Amino acid sequence: MSSIKTKDGTEIYYKDWGSGQPIVFHHGWPLSADDWDAQMLFFLDAGYRVIAHDRRGHGRSTQTATGNEMDTYAADVAELAAALDLREAIHVGHSTGGGEVARYVAKHGKGRVAKAALIGAVPPIMLKTQANPGGLPIEVFDGFRKQLAANRADFYWQVPIPFYGFNREGTPVIEAVRANWWRQGMMGGAKPHYDCIKAFSETDFTEDLKAIDVPVLVMHGDDDQIVPFADSAPLSDRLLKNSTLKVYKGFPHGMCTTHADVINADLLEFIRA
Repeated sequence: MSSIKTKDGTEIYYKDWGSGQPIVFHHGWPLSADDWDAQMLFFLDAGYRVIAHDRRGHGRSTQTATGNEMDTYAADVAELAAALDLREAIHVGHSTGGGEVARYVAKHGKGRVAKAALIGAVPPIMLKTQANPGGLPIEVFDGFRKQLAANRADFYWQVPIPFYGFNREGTPVIEAVRANWWRQGMMGGAKPHYDCIKAFSETDFTEDLKAIDVPVLVMHGDDDQIVPFADSAPLSDRLLKNSTLKVYKGFPHGMCTTHADVINADLLEFIRA
């Protein structure tokens, strides 16, 4: 297994395939680099160097009791980018990974990042606050924490249903996709996953988005039941200096899996532009 050891001793697992301009994929909660299989193979075949890591506490990386928050996540990516000497990289983040991309590019990406893409991403902020009245109430995330602590295996078996829109009329459950989501989730640690709920829901990325000056593609399904569209993608699009917003009618949160052909083609067009 390929991994780096960060300054605090955490081992970060990663895949690094191919050559050419690097594309770095940042996964959502509570998944792993494996969630990017359809994108890794597609862009490898298109002539790119493709890299995906397991965030600390997730997948094959160390199940950390500390550092499970966005500043450390972004610092881990910075250490990985330095170790692999990544330059002119494109960073692609889904869901929580979109927050990680925003924080990394804003704080550490100077001179290393060419473009970024945020897919069904959590920025600017998911939580309902006075400044963000359209967000989700804290009770939603408290419910996540309660269910995770009570029976993580069952909780992770239920989440893929709305995640992939399998609860929508005419959309059958793809059992293998559901099982693969569950497999990835159960590989990670309960403590870091628990902590990460706060990281993805309460972190305010407003200033990060304002600071990013590279081109950014913002992609979001308008039937996203995990990160509701109205309080995410259009707000991020307004805060970014150089962004393109693409909205996908009827697509779910997990559209990189359910509609990989569409997402991959649009990502490739953006990267080549």
